[in-house]
Amino acid sequence: MTLQRLVLDYRTGELVLRVLYRRQDGPNPGTKARAREVSGLVREGLREALRALEGDVEVVGTSGFTTREDVLLATASPAVDKQAKAKLKGA
Repeated sequence: MTLQRLVLDYRTGELVLRVLYRRQDGPNPGTKARAREVSGLVREGLREALRALEGDVEVVGTSGFTTREDVLLATASPAVDKQAKAKLKGA
């Protein structure tokens, strides 16, 4: 199972996590096993994000005036940093 995207959406009184991942096979949707599997994947993704934020962080995209949205690039290793920057330049 590979985590591809983790989006945190803070709403009034709740936190909504949108998780995109790839898996060849596994538990069916709506089962307790699937919920355990995905929550474990999210926990590991959040830990990895926190480790990356301890290093160098760059603001690579911004928008807005009163409502602001900035995109941060925080990578865990120099090799991943180089790949991510190349993707951003190509986008």
